[in-house]
Amino acid sequence: MSKRIQAKHKLDRRMGQNIWGRPKSPVNRREYGPGQHGQRRKGKMSDFGTQLRAKQKLKGYYANITEKQFRRYYAEAIRLKGDSSENLVGLLERRLDAVVYRSKFVATPFAARQFVNHGHIRVNGRRVNIPSYLVKPGDVIEVKEKSKQLEVVVVASQLAERDVPDYIEVDHSKMTARVTRIPTLSEVPYPVQMEPNLVIEFYSR
Repeated sequence: MSKRIQAKHKLDRRMGQNIWGRPKSPVNRREYGPGQHGQRRKGKMSDFGTQLRAKQKLKGYYANITEKQFRRYYAEAIRLKGDSSENLVGLLERRLDAVVYRSKFVATPFAARQFVNHGHIRVNGRRVNIPSYLVKPGDVIEVKEKSKQLEVVVVASQLAERDVPDYIEVDHSKMTARVTRIPTLSEVPYPVQMEPNLVIEFYSR
C-alpha cells in the first residue's frame, strides 16, 4: 500500500496540483515541482507537452491506470457517437472502482481499486472483483454484507471533504449505490481542471 501512496504524492508534486483535493497532499505545502530544480521558472510548454500533461493528469486521477488500458478508452471514445472527450470521461466514470470512490465507500481511487480487487463489491447481486468493469446506468452496486463494518468504509462515508455527485444515488445506511446516468464533463467533481479534449488530441497525433 505504501508504494501507491508514494506514487500518488509524486504525481501531485509533478503536476503541481492537488489532483484529488486531499488535505494531506504535498502541494498544499509546496506548489512547485520535486527535485533541486523544482522552484526554477518554467518556460512555455509546447503543444505536445501540454497534451501529455493533460493525459498524465487524467490517467493518474483514476488511480494511475495503465497506458495500455487508457489507450483502449481513447479508442472506444472515438468509436462512440458524440463528443469524443465527453465519451472518454463517461467511460472513465463508469469504471467500477470510480463508482465505488464517487459513492464514498472508500476514501481514495487507489483504495477503491484495492477494495474491488479484494472482492468487497457486488454489482446487481453478483460479486465483481474487476476494477475496470464498466457499470451501466441502473446497475446497483453494493458493499458485501461482511465488509460494511470495515473501518475504511465507515470512515470514508463520513468524509466531509467531498460530496456524492448527482448522477449517483447512494444509501449509506445500506451501503448501496446506483448510477442514474452517464455524466458529462461539467458534472464530474474534479478538484482540478481536466482537459480530456487535449487527451484526444494527444492520441490523434
